[in-house]
Amino acid sequence: MRYIWTAQHRGIAVISTTCRFALLAAVVGATPAYARKRPEPAPVAAPAPVVIRSYTPVDRFYSARKNAVLWMSNREAQVALIQLLRDAPIDGFARGPQLAGQIEAAIAGAPSGGAAAATIAERAMSTALIDYVQSLYAPIPGMTYGNKWVGPRTPSGESILAGAARAPSLPAYVQSVWNLNPVYGQLRQAALEEAKLPDGGQSARLALNLPRVRFQSPSNKFVLVDIASARLWMYENGVPVDTMKVVVGKNEVDPKSNGSLRTPMIASVMYYAIYNPYWHVPDHLVRLNIAPAAAKIGPGALKGNKYEVVDSWSANPIILDPKTIDWKAVAAGTAHALLRQKPTGGNSMGKMKFPFENGFGIYLHDTPHKEYFAKADRTLSNGCIRLERAADFGTWLMGRPARPEDTSAELTVPFPQGVPVYVTYLTARPETGQIAYAKDVYGWDSPSPTQAVALGGQ
Repeated sequence: MRYIWTAQHRGIAVISTTCRFALLAAVVGATPAYARKRPEPAPVAAPAPVVIRSYTPVDRFYSARKNAVLWMSNREAQVALIQLLRDAPIDGFARGPQLAGQIEAAIAGAPSGGAAAATIAERAMSTALIDYVQSLYAPIPGMTYGNKWVGPRTPSGESILAGAARAPSLPAYVQSVWNLNPVYGQLRQAALEEAKLPDGGQSARLALNLPRVRFQSPSNKFVLVDIASARLWMYENGVPVDTMKVVVGKNEVDPKSNGSLRTPMIASVMYYAIYNPYWHVPDHLVRLNIAPAAAKIGPGALKGNKYEVVDSWSANPIILDPKTIDWKAVAAGTAHALLRQKPTGGNSMGKMKFPFENGFGIYLHDTPHKEYFAKADRTLSNGCIRLERAADFGTWLMGRPARPEDTSAELTVPFPQGVPVYVTYLTARPETGQIAYAKDVYGWDSPSPTQAVALGGQ
């Protein structure tokens, strides 16, 4: 909108009139007051703000396609979207059934309401699809994201609608838009089937686990570690290519530090392996086990297990003389000592470890204690994740045989590509075409679900 202002023109008219009066006064020899002191010019009003209309993603999408419809000419797609929204509470999108009802009403009223009513129905469907899809990309509750690459990235509204418009089949697109990864997809389908049972079956328990795998890997390869079943899967191109047992953190709290020994839920990326790793001894183990022995026997107690005292956890720390450490104070918790165990193949790291950023000092690693994998309950570590077959895992990550032959020093071996790792907690998971249930070892499912998920109709 253009604004035309006349204040300046009015100002010019005032000045011109004043000049005429001054000229007349000079001719008659008078000096009137208005000639001696000019009046203040009329105030000029400030321009009104220019209002720029804000376009929504839906506006931009339809503007780019010159308002061509996406939904109103495709009844099958309308039905698919309405059903998706009715089922959406299983995905944590509670508004789904309400939106489904509004869309049905808008579609029903479109024939008698003319073009305006049809436009309202059309755009209501596009807005609902955006809201639903974006809700799938919310951060996983309780998950720590150690790397931005695997962090939740909410797609824009335009990209969601553009994907729908490009799809060879819009109904098929709608019916699969929730399928973020194969684990989520199978759990969701099972939850919907269970919800059809008179008592809701296991739908509530399945729905409880769905948010814990609500991720979309940015890579064709990713690692899934399930704390509850103490198991790991290697996925490639949407298919699990291998699996193995793992050992995870104890369901305990360190009584002195009050720190949990549980393995936390983490999403991060692995870029390299370390052959012949040092073991950085956790502080609570130094305080509870090693320091009392060193205080009683002397620093020589460290030599048998090949422990070193260091000044930091850096790549090249300074080795400290254990005689300079007050081991009684360390045992009492009033002083700290950083200990690492030399690479031997027999230390707690075994022959390989697989670090990833997370802020907890958690990583995957080999172990000399293979007997732990015969146990049904494998919540036995101090938080890190021990691998049943570390060499096989390394071979898959590297694309070549993992052979840590030299045990004299650490060696960093990069992977051809970063591989996402998702450490989560599943008391229900897909396994060989069925749903397997695991014990709630950490109590993270509590209070136990007893009611079916309320879906908005079938």
